[in-house]
Amino acid sequence: MNIPSVFWIVPVASVVALAMAWFFFRQMMKEDEGTPRMREIAGHVRRGAMAYLRQQYKVVTIVFIILAVIFAVMAYGLKVQNPWVPFAFLTGGLFSGLAGFFGMKTATYASGRTANACRQGLNKGLRVAFRSGAVMGLTVVGLGLLDIAIWFLILSYFYQGEHALVIITTTMLTFGMGASCQALFARVGGGIYTKAADVGADLVGKVEQDIPEDDPRNPATIADNVGDNVGDGAGMGADLYESYCGSILSTAALGATAFALNPDMQLKAVIAPMIIAAVGIFLSLIGIFMVKTKEGATMKNLLTSLSVGTNMSAVLIAIATFAILYLLQIENWVGVSFSVITGLVAGVIIGQGTEYYTSHSYKPTQKIAESSQTGSATVIIKGVGTGMISTMIPVVTISVAIMLSFLCANGFDLSMSAKCLSTGLYGIGIAAVGMLSTLGITLATDAYGPIADNAGGNAEMSELPPEVRQRTDALDALGNTTAATGKGFAIGSAALTALALLASYVEEIKIAMQRAVEQGTQYVDALGQAFDPKTADMGQFMDFFQVNLMNPKVLVGAFIGGMAAFLFCGLTMGAVGRAAQSMVEEVRRQFRTIKGILEGKATPDYGRCVEISTRSAQREMIFPSLLAIIIPIVVGLVLGVAGVMGLLVGGLTAGFTLAVFMANAGGAWDNAKKMVEEGNFGGKGSDCHKATIVGDTVGDPFKDTSGPSLNILIKLMSMVSIVMAGLTIIFV
Repeated sequence: MNIPSVFWIVPVASVVALAMAWFFFRQMMKEDEGTPRMREIAGHVRRGAMAYLRQQYKVVTIVFIILAVIFAVMAYGLKVQNPWVPFAFLTGGLFSGLAGFFGMKTATYASGRTANACRQGLNKGLRVAFRSGAVMGLTVVGLGLLDIAIWFLILSYFYQGEHALVIITTTMLTFGMGASCQALFARVGGGIYTKAADVGADLVGKVEQDIPEDDPRNPATIADNVGDNVGDGAGMGADLYESYCGSILSTAALGATAFALNPDMQLKAVIAPMIIAAVGIFLSLIGIFMVKTKEGATMKNLLTSLSVGTNMSAVLIAIATFAILYLLQIENWVGVSFSVITGLVAGVIIGQGTEYYTSHSYKPTQKIAESSQTGSATVIIKGVGTGMISTMIPVVTISVAIMLSFLCANGFDLSMSAKCLSTGLYGIGIAAVGMLSTLGITLATDAYGPIADNAGGNAEMSELPPEVRQRTDALDALGNTTAATGKGFAIGSAALTALALLASYVEEIKIAMQRAVEQGTQYVDALGQAFDPKTADMGQFMDFFQVNLMNPKVLVGAFIGGMAAFLFCGLTMGAVGRAAQSMVEEVRRQFRTIKGILEGKATPDYGRCVEISTRSAQREMIFPSLLAIIIPIVVGLVLGVAGVMGLLVGGLTAGFTLAVFMANAGGAWDNAKKMVEEGNFGGKGSDCHKATIVGDTVGDPFKDTSGPSLNILIKLMSMVSIVMAGLTIIFV
């Protein structure tokens, strides 16, 4: 295959991203970690985080080996799968795990240095925390593009001919499944860990014993700080690695099928999303260097500081997209460029909507804080209502983005012909690429959150002056909002990517059917006529499998998909509840039996709380995570292709809305608490403060465990369906 020279910008950009990540890491490591006490606390957190991650990777490795063996049997024994699938699956999981590992390692070294930088000023603290967050952002996009480029070059060498690009791109989707599996285990396990510790620390420490957050007298404090890193560090890095790669891979697969009759255009359509992502890396770097603030900055000033960098990168990639697609001479390059811009704009709107509903600079969160005057019940009711209302902006935005990107890419062709559908779906996929094209900086704003949070904990436990804690609190409150915005961004891109993966599933089913035809299988439609999967278009495929709303298999699949989202959330919320209960009992036991803790004369047993969180997370994460793999397989075997299509649609619609609700409600509760802690409605220690702590405690698993895991769930179910397509058609 004659790969255009412009493709080489993809591996070059990935290497540049990784080199800059290393540069920012070394820059951060040169900063002073502070006093001996600050170094000691940072060391406790670092060791706890790495111990947890080692244990998690042992469990995940066993699961991956079992799945790889199953894929090998399907590929080499049953011959219903591409022989490269087991290897692609393993590399996807490996790179996703590396992204989380490097991000978390950076965060554990950066938090103490951020706290120390806040002793010098707010701007210094922001710069250290943000550029440390940029290490994760650049590592994720660098490793993601590197993995994509390597696999594209390998498979292009082995596959040549008429349908080579379709086979290559659908095979590459398999490493997306590996990334999704790793991400789900990381998100669920990390979320259970961090929220068990957080709930235990808050309910017993702040509510029952009336001691400050991150007080060293609280036995769960170190576990809480460790949890910020394993949940919002390693978990988030693996999560967004999977989102980033999934959007590029699904769009490349759609490009291979949309332009299958034009080989020259087909290759350009396949590499276009990779090149847009590569250019996005360079433009993200420009945005990263633009982030700074002034001393005494308000929340709005801090939000503006981050917005300058992210918005500038978004504007530049919008302009660059037109140049990229023009130089590639993509068919209808103007329309496809507007599809990319549609994704970018949708991402900005979702981010702004999330900020409005979760930042205490705006009325929704202020009203939640105000409701604390009548107790914790009204805080919870107001937070649930705010979270539900907040789903309107993302749902409407994504709906408009889907229609606009579809119509822009196919030249506003409303005929719904095979050509119209293919090019329109390509537009939806590339809109997701547009939304994530500047992930290098948007993830930096997200990864910055746990660093700022831990910096506050370090400042409190090290008994630094009040003005230092005031600065870390400002950075932490900003981190809560940026984390909520990042989660909104991730779920928005997940919705577009999952829709694109639906079309990829159709293509994979067709490939599996062609493989079966070559082995002697014959397919006959409802009229008794021979069905040739090689020549069938999207409409003929849908007719053959009766994928329509009057088919009960489709409806049953949709119900199961919607149920899966709620079942998954119920299981993960229950897991957090059980783990938190154990933590609460342990913290109470230590306060009761270790004399002198509350007077500061005795040291709590921090290690026991870390052990409880670790053990609970490892045990509780397995069943919910495996559920996402098992459900699509069972539905495919029982209800066939029509049932799987219904499942994916039901899971997408219910999962997207539920994820937005949970992330925004949790973020709003958290910042309502922060607003009270700033001195409003009685300030710290007041009844209003205790009421908002209860709301924040309820919201913790909403925003950090169940909610962010849903965007992985809806894509993983699609990925599993694609990988298991060969097994599904055996029963057609």
